[in-house]
Amino acid sequence: MSNIINRYLVINFFKIVFNTILIFLALGILLNLFEEIEFFKNLNASVSLPFILSLSYAPTLILELLPFIIFLSSMFFFLHLKSNKDLLSIKIFGFSNVRIILILSSFAFLFGVFVLLVVNPITSVLIKFYEVEKALHSRDVDHLISINKNGVWIKEINDSGYAIINAQKLKNNNLDKVSVYVFDTENKMVKRIESDTAIITNNPWKMKNVTIYDLKEGVTKTSLDNFDFKTDNVLDKINSLYRNLNTISFINLVVNYSKLNEKGYSKKILNEKINRFISLPIFLFLMVVLAGIFTIGSLNVKPNFYYIIVSVFISVFIYYFKDLSIALGQTEKISLGLSVWMPIIVVGLFCSIGVIQINEK
Repeated sequence: MSNIINRYLVINFFKIVFNTILIFLALGILLNLFEEIEFFKNLNASVSLPFILSLSYAPTLILELLPFIIFLSSMFFFLHLKSNKDLLSIKIFGFSNVRIILILSSFAFLFGVFVLLVVNPITSVLIKFYEVEKALHSRDVDHLISINKNGVWIKEINDSGYAIINAQKLKNNNLDKVSVYVFDTENKMVKRIESDTAIITNNPWKMKNVTIYDLKEGVTKTSLDNFDFKTDNVLDKINSLYRNLNTISFINLVVNYSKLNEKGYSKKILNEKINRFISLPIFLFLMVVLAGIFTIGSLNVKPNFYYIIVSVFISVFIYYFKDLSIALGQTEKISLGLSVWMPIIVVGLFCSIGVIQINEK
C-alpha cells in the first residue's frame, strides 16, 4: 500500500509540475515574442525567425524560474490534497505530514539532478543558437561578443564598415595575440592589424609589438612598437557581455573548467555558476518543504485567495533576496559562493523550524 501511495503522490505532483512548466513556457514565449518582433521589424528576416528565437530563449528562462515554479506547483498540489480529503485518507494509512513532504521534496531533488544532467545541455545549445542568430541580424555590438574554443571574438559596426577582432585569450586586463580585420561597407578587407598584446581597460586600446597591413592598394606593411586602437569595447563592457554562461552546460562547465579560465572567464564567475548549478536540486527540495509548511502544516481552513497572496509574496521575496545576495557577491561585500548559497541557507533554516512544528500536528 505504501508503494501505491508513493506512486500516487509522485505521479500527480509531476503532472501539476509539468502543466505549470508548460504555462510558464507559453507565457515566456509570448512575452519574448513581442520583444523579438520589435527587434526584427525593420530587418530583412524570415517571418518565423522571431518565433523560433522565442522558442530557443524561453527554456533558459524556465530554468531560471524553476524554483518558483516548483514552489507554486507544490502549493497547488498540497491544497488539492486538502480540498478533496485525500490528505486525510493518506494519513489513515500511516503517512505523516513530514513523510508526505519528504516524498515530494525528494522527487523535486531528483528532478533537479535530471534537469542539470539532461535538460541543461539542451537549453545551453538552444541559447547558443539564439545568441548566434541574434548576432547575425544585430546592428548593436552588444550581441557581437563571444568566447569559444578559438578565443575571444568581437565584431564592431561603424559608419565606415565593420571590424572583426580575434584574440587568443583574455588574461587580466590584456588580450593576447590580437588580430583585427577591418572591412569597408562593401565587405572588402582594407586593413589587418596584428599585435602581441593589447591593454583594453580604456579607449583606445594600447597595443604592443604591432604589425599593420594596409590592403587598400596592394599590401603595405608597417611595424610599430606601440599603437592606439580606437574602440568602444573596453574591459568592463566585454566582461559584462560574455560573463553570461547560459550557453555553457553544467557538464561542459565542469569538464572544461580550466580551458574556459584560460580563454578569459574568471574563476570567480565560473565558480559562481557552478555553485548555482549545484544548488539547484537543493533549492527545489527546500521549495517543496516551504510550500508544505504553508499548506498542510496549517490546521486552519483558509480561502484559496489567501494562499495565492502568500505564494506571490513569498516568491517575490525570495527572488529579490536572491538578487540582493548575488549583488553583494558581485560587489565583493561577501564571497560569490556565499552569495549563491545564502538564500538557500535562510530558506533551509526556516524550513527546519517549520518541519518540526508540522510534525507535531
